[in-house]
Amino acid sequence: MTDSRVRPAWSEQFSSDAISALSVHGPMSEITREWAWGGSTGNGVRVAIIDSGIDHDHPVLAGSVIGGVAIEFDEDSDNYLRVVEEPKPVDLTGHGTACAGIIHAIAPEAELFSVRVLGIGGRGRALQFAGGLEWAVDNGIRVSNLSLSTSLDEYYAMFHRVADRAYFNNVMLVSAVNNIHAPSYPSLYSSVISVAAHEGKDPFSYYYNPDPPVEFGAPGFDVNVAWTNHSYMLATGNSYAAPHMAGLVALICAKHPDLTPFQIKAILYACASNVSRPGNS
Repeated sequence: MTDSRVRPAWSEQFSSDAISALSVHGPMSEITREWAWGGSTGNGVRVAIIDSGIDHDHPVLAGSVIGGVAIEFDEDSDNYLRVVEEPKPVDLTGHGTACAGIIHAIAPEAELFSVRVLGIGGRGRALQFAGGLEWAVDNGIRVSNLSLSTSLDEYYAMFHRVADRAYFNNVMLVSAVNNIHAPSYPSLYSSVISVAAHEGKDPFSYYYNPDPPVEFGAPGFDVNVAWTNHSYMLATGNSYAAPHMAGLVALICAKHPDLTPFQIKAILYACASNVSRPGNS
């Protein structure tokens, strides 16, 4: 989370005077939002929020949290991790609940799973984060929201391997970029959907950016989010842009379950708010 008066890094790429006007032609011009997700509610799609946990009984989630796990560091384990089942997950900071609430508002029938890798104060080990990604790949998760990252180069290869494994197993990784101008992993890999914040309130208004490092911009300024103890707050950050895109991806996956990550990225591009097609406004 960032102070609402501070612009998250990379969001300048999605300001009103910086957004590129783009167009699609040929077969891609046939792809519309109605075709992509019209009528979809996310039914049957499992979405993991890899974060600080989720308050399973927060009123805004309306019983959509199906279960969860905590990925804990265990120096006595062969891989230094222990997976603890949490049938009724809790949130240690509020951050994961905020992301879950945004996803649920867009894809109300998606099944949400809490994958807790952060502890009190939002701290955690990169190994736990990677372990959460591995758990998602191994347990039937279709979409994973990653509103967290690491900027340490020593973990570049580890996260690259896990992100590629997710990609080739048709697990969509939607990752917020860092709130400061610094590299962050796994958000900068081509195998993930990278997201930064833009101003605006329409959850279906998002933009494609043709200039790296960030691909998509979604609402992330002064977002009214769910928080701990059944509360709410206004929050700003790239963290809250990513679940907007994760919710849209869940809608697409529910309507078109056989699509690959590569195909879903192409659909998101074709349906972005700054992309037009011949003969359409």
